[in-house]
Amino acid sequence: MPKPNDLSRSPVALNENTTLIAVIEMSLASWLIAGRVPGVNRSPLRKLDPDPEMLVARLHQWRDEAIQAGRTITRIAVAYEAGRDGFWLARWLRARGIETYVMHPTSIPVKRDHRRAKTDRLDTALLMRAFLGWLRGEADHCSMAAIPTLEEEDRKRPNREHQKLSGEKTRIISRVKGTLVRLGIRKFSGNLRYAANRLKQMRTPEGVAIPTNTLAELERDLARLRFIREQSRAIEKTRVTRLNEAPLDQPHAMVLMLAKVRGIGIETADMLVNEVLCRNLRDRRAVARYAGMTGSPDESGAKRRERGLAKAGNSRVRRGMLQLAWRWLMFQKDSALSQWYKARTEHAPERTRKTMIVALARKLLIALWRYTTIGEIPAGIVLRTDG
Repeated sequence: MPKPNDLSRSPVALNENTTLIAVIEMSLASWLIAGRVPGVNRSPLRKLDPDPEMLVARLHQWRDEAIQAGRTITRIAVAYEAGRDGFWLARWLRARGIETYVMHPTSIPVKRDHRRAKTDRLDTALLMRAFLGWLRGEADHCSMAAIPTLEEEDRKRPNREHQKLSGEKTRIISRVKGTLVRLGIRKFSGNLRYAANRLKQMRTPEGVAIPTNTLAELERDLARLRFIREQSRAIEKTRVTRLNEAPLDQPHAMVLMLAKVRGIGIETADMLVNEVLCRNLRDRRAVARYAGMTGSPDESGAKRRERGLAKAGNSRVRRGMLQLAWRWLMFQKDSALSQWYKARTEHAPERTRKTMIVALARKLLIALWRYTTIGEIPAGIVLRTDG
């Protein structure tokens, strides 16, 4: 029985005599498409403008060549590497009856030469080799990405934009503080509402006012900071409005369910739901791998060592879960996970505490995944009573 989201091998048996196979090496300037056409001895390779209509026309032309060679084409399978273009082309081709897949770039094996040759032609050969192995059913030959709908992609945008704005706020505040420290002024908070007015009244240790050009630069930075804060508040307000308007929608219901847990706010709940919990992951190991919180062992002969986190998954989920793990110890002190962490780090050094917080974050993510999918409440958690 196939597992949910099992993209490690093709779900359909491959018949190379009736299947037209193509791979695309995509760039902003052009697309290089390589194919395997049944009944045709050559391996066609064509460079096209980045136009999906021209791509479909080329695929149909190759199909007609196979038909002229006496073959019946019942399946057209296309694959390309995940990158800047995202998933729009896969959705566009699937809507026109063409079987399309998106390959994980890190799952495609490459040569380990110090200076290996790399061209679009060689890249299409690597893509074709990996795609053929996947179509033939070879397990773990390469990995395919789950193609989201446009609505699923759009639901991620508010949280990702909010994270970018938070990073910009931190950078601006750090830049303002660094400029003032250069003048000898150390006690200044850019988070204050009256920070811009206070700049004109401040004096350096030399007893003089802030120079004119520096003052103008700081005022522009604080103006940008105010604008970014307004955008962040607008995102937060819109998110709350949508949650209240459609509370029974599945993603919104999951966000509201997570927000009831003490220590988890709307921002973290929205990130977890739209980034990982809404995905149809098959088991707890897949959940941990997607968050990039699994180990990366290095074993060869008698050598045994661990190189730390793989960091091959979603970095947003990984950062958010590590922050949530520290908050969990503050707001859920009596939970089973907190007691587990305390029992193992009670007399441990600081380095061990940092290592074990990753294990706590992994266990917590799996517990929240079970909580939102099958309703299994983690042992000892405290739910919010303030709404």
